[in-house]
Amino acid sequence: MNVLKKVFCRVFQAGMRIALPFLPYREPELIRGVGGVPAVLRTHDIDCVMLVTDAGVRGLGLTAHLEELLKAAHIRCVVYDGTVANPTVANVEQARMLYLENGCQGLIAFGGGSSMDCAKALGARIVRPNKPLARMEGLLQVLRRLPLLIAVPTTAGTGSETTLAAVITDEKIHHKYPINDFALIPHYAVLDPDVTLGLPPHLTATTGMDALTHAVEAYIGRSTTKGTRAAAIEAVQLIFANLPEAYFNGHDRDARANMLRAAYLAGTAFTKSYVGYVHAVAHSLGGRYGIAHGLANSVLLPVVLKAYGPAAWKKLAELARAVGVSSAARDEEAAKAFIEAIEAMNAAMDIPETLPGILSEDIPQLARYADHEANPLYPVPVLWGPEELQKMYELVQEAPGHDAKRDRDHTDTAA
Repeated sequence: MNVLKKVFCRVFQAGMRIALPFLPYREPELIRGVGGVPAVLRTHDIDCVMLVTDAGVRGLGLTAHLEELLKAAHIRCVVYDGTVANPTVANVEQARMLYLENGCQGLIAFGGGSSMDCAKALGARIVRPNKPLARMEGLLQVLRRLPLLIAVPTTAGTGSETTLAAVITDEKIHHKYPINDFALIPHYAVLDPDVTLGLPPHLTATTGMDALTHAVEAYIGRSTTKGTRAAAIEAVQLIFANLPEAYFNGHDRDARANMLRAAYLAGTAFTKSYVGYVHAVAHSLGGRYGIAHGLANSVLLPVVLKAYGPAAWKKLAELARAVGVSSAARDEEAAKAFIEAIEAMNAAMDIPETLPGILSEDIPQLARYADHEANPLYPVPVLWGPEELQKMYELVQEAPGHDAKRDRDHTDTAA
């Protein structure tokens, strides 16, 4: 990256950091369990709601209890379960037509980050009917209050139930992009461990590492606050203490509850302090190849942290000491121990070290997409342009002839 662009990025980020205390951040109100949802809808005089989910979650029967509760409360529930792993513009437009045809008055997002992103983008299109999603890419392009939105996460990963972000894929050009606006923060969130108990181990692993990525990237960035640093540290501590148990014993309700709490805290941290190049690269891979976001983040996190080098050592060392993986006085030693602990956790949960399907001829364009997303918004420890970002794709590119048997089935809607 040239010097002038670096100066522009840092000045932009400094301006955002100064503005932080004056921006309209908020957290959703928490509802205790799905049983509390009908009463909340009634307080808002809603008698027809759209449930946005995916076929896998609904096929497992996870939405059945809520649908029964809504029926008993005489609240009509219109279901859109066509959400795909990286929700598309087409998904949003299909749901929008269904919403309008049935006279819906509010939204329930039920599922992983994909369903929540789809519901957020749907809400944006409802209130901005003349503005296509492509024109909402970036920061503060919605600027309208969404219909009532309740988020019910079934994975402990994205933290989308508390963030201002939605990530959408334009399926026509295979481009995945974020929409960031305070209006997208859900009004309510339900952190109910019971709806996460049936999550398969590989999704528990990759979505949990997604939450870790949010917390770590928020913490090591240059636009933190006392509150975001505290939330990120607590999230990292909870993940190190509970993700292995949730993975190996999926019906441990306490571990599941703690992971939901961790994902929520990580969400509150990065919605103010932003993420970094792990996310920018992961989003481009999801848009081009459909690679699940949690898997991409899991694989990329230790690779990018290593590449940041000395610029990230101090803060990574602080995280290492906070979770007890190192007591070394030297930041370099502690930081490297933290990265090694992430790699060990990935290995223990059978997360691969590379990602399938990345074509060398695609990498230059993917790197340009990542550069466009990240710069100047993300306050990363080290600024990279497309040339440096290309190396991240190459480091996680699957070698020719690689046995991808254990990598299969990692692209799932719940991620």
